[in-house]
Amino acid sequence: MGTTTICQRRLRRSMWMGWVLLVTLPVFQAAVYSQDKAAGKPSADDHLSAYFASQTRLLSKSVGATTGTLAQWKIKQSELRGQLLDMLGLQPLPPKTDLKVVFTGETEHDEFIVKNVHFQSRPGLYVTGNLYVPKKVDKRLPAILYVCGHGMVKKNGVSYGNKVHYHHHGSWFARNGYVCLTIDTLQLGEIEGIHHGTYREKMWWWLNRGYTPAGVEAWNCVRAIDLLQSLPEVDPDRIGVTGRSGGGAYSWWIAAIDERVQCAVPVAGITDLQNHVVDGCVEGHCDCMFMVNTYQWDYPTVAALVAPRPLLISNTDNDGIFPLDGVYRTYEKVKKIYRLYGAADRVALHITAGPHKDTQELRVHAFRWFNHFLKQDDSLIQNPAEKYFQPEQLKVFTSLPSDQLNTRIHETFVAAKEPSLPADPAQWKAMQSHWRKTLSEKSFRGWPSQDAALEIEVDSRQDLSSLGSNVGLSVLKFESQQHVPLTLRILHKGKLKDTNRVVIYLMDDQSKATLDWLSEPTGSPPAGILDRLNSGQETAFESVAAYLEKTGQTIAFFSPRGTGENHWKQEAKYLTQTQRRFYLLGQTADAMRVYDIVRAVEAIKQSSASDLVTMELNAQGIQAGMAVYAAIMDSTVSKLNLLDPPVSHRSGPILLNVRKIFDMPQAISLAGTTATVSIRTDSPSGFDYVTQLQRTLEAGSKVRFQKRKK
Repeated sequence: MGTTTICQRRLRRSMWMGWVLLVTLPVFQAAVYSQDKAAGKPSADDHLSAYFASQTRLLSKSVGATTGTLAQWKIKQSELRGQLLDMLGLQPLPPKTDLKVVFTGETEHDEFIVKNVHFQSRPGLYVTGNLYVPKKVDKRLPAILYVCGHGMVKKNGVSYGNKVHYHHHGSWFARNGYVCLTIDTLQLGEIEGIHHGTYREKMWWWLNRGYTPAGVEAWNCVRAIDLLQSLPEVDPDRIGVTGRSGGGAYSWWIAAIDERVQCAVPVAGITDLQNHVVDGCVEGHCDCMFMVNTYQWDYPTVAALVAPRPLLISNTDNDGIFPLDGVYRTYEKVKKIYRLYGAADRVALHITAGPHKDTQELRVHAFRWFNHFLKQDDSLIQNPAEKYFQPEQLKVFTSLPSDQLNTRIHETFVAAKEPSLPADPAQWKAMQSHWRKTLSEKSFRGWPSQDAALEIEVDSRQDLSSLGSNVGLSVLKFESQQHVPLTLRILHKGKLKDTNRVVIYLMDDQSKATLDWLSEPTGSPPAGILDRLNSGQETAFESVAAYLEKTGQTIAFFSPRGTGENHWKQEAKYLTQTQRRFYLLGQTADAMRVYDIVRAVEAIKQSSASDLVTMELNAQGIQAGMAVYAAIMDSTVSKLNLLDPPVSHRSGPILLNVRKIFDMPQAISLAGTTATVSIRTDSPSGFDYVTQLQRTLEAGSKVRFQKRKK
């Protein structure tokens, strides 16, 4: 994993693990409200920090809610394992196809043989590894699956795999009576795939797909155990797993989802959301460390799924990306589950001095743990783990296979749903119901379970001379969620409470002039306001007052969180890591912006004494996509006016798992069942599903297309 961190440290507590160890503990004090001295109020970024802290506190209670009786836990455990498989992109499990195991060479040591091997965990997804087998095998032996961390070994542009970096572990196990299979990871294997989709490559569509490379690593581990169990030297009932850093994380995935693992020692591979989201440790990790957190877990829940099998949680005391306080909190929570089984002696925490590094002290305790539980051997460790081989001796391929999918497995590992057209109105109605339900469960699960009171503050200014007589500006301030203050700016004829026809214009970061004028409405409004009002209109309006008079509409301007007047710091790394914090919490920034739009609609409803006749959303680009989902989730929205909405979620909006359900054309069709949708675009062919649905079912949805005005 990465070596940098923003985590800071302080003394917190001592720990007992056969002895008492005093440690210096890391903690980062999250900024809740760093006051802007000039303005005397917190910035949007201050609010964001406070929001992340409060949301993290909510999710940190998740493991405690699962405790109770052992019988209750066992029922819950089965459900949780299914959720984890889903969050790894493994629900349903892929078919176990032929592994196509190929041994490509071997190297001898005095005490063991190393066999270079590759297999296909699914067709075209190659896993390279080294199989360490003792020379003397007179009975079936315990086996270890060793999963590697991010240890690059590359010469002259050729990758030898991170199995080479960690080969001393496999050698030790073989010298001490184990069969050990050490496998490469997707990113740093001999065939180099991608772990950094959101971290570096801006592949935010991974979240739409419900894809994470953690799922690939977990599946490769499942198939590696299949291989081990097929070997005549291996006792299939005595299999352990270990690895450090990234390998520590993969040890968690496989131990949690596959009960064939009888003993686990994840090293420096887990901490909690407090460390990741609030303290900033997410910034030191690529995407293979995280599931797509659809069900909003904290990481102790993953650890709890290993119970009651022997589990040693191993870490150093000065690890910047797996800080000790979070590791200890994780251990304390999982230990409660082991106590339900009466198996508290089967879970332990091992802490040694040192940074994020593969130290000998970490190895020795891991070896003793496996010896105790897989061999019933408590003798002292006499020999260290040593490196014996050169990278060339452990290389599997002489040339890379042409049919490999490793470098693009993110395109196919989790299938995108391409719904077919309904055959009749009854099927169409059933599809609508299923889609809405699945969206709530898989894409918008991060919304609050109960809406808090909006507590709207209204500031009205009547008779704006620059706009004409009887034109008023009302400013509505409300909290969409705690720590998410937002503002609606509304231009209306007469009084706001008499409003019954409203159009909300969603404002983006290109709307600064309009938003600045609405904040201080003196002089003539900028051309941007009229441009938005005239967009898509058959009649051009020469003034705001004329628009209000002729259409009978009230116009509102709104920026969801992180956009427009609420924009966060516009620095690329900061925005990337902000997005990643959201998905660690089981949310996305775009999904919560959809929630903000729904809350803005509610704020207008509460501020108007009249029954609303129409509630229109007017948006363009990615925000047009958000408006579609606001209409899906709130039937109060009766009209959508969309300019160049995205043809596919590949471009946005980013919503967890949405491509497991459908794509933008289906979303627009669904919105069109309750709202009239007008789309202006140069590419109507991208929305063929919409038009085909309308031809198939004459009343399928209320969507019409217009040519985009130049």
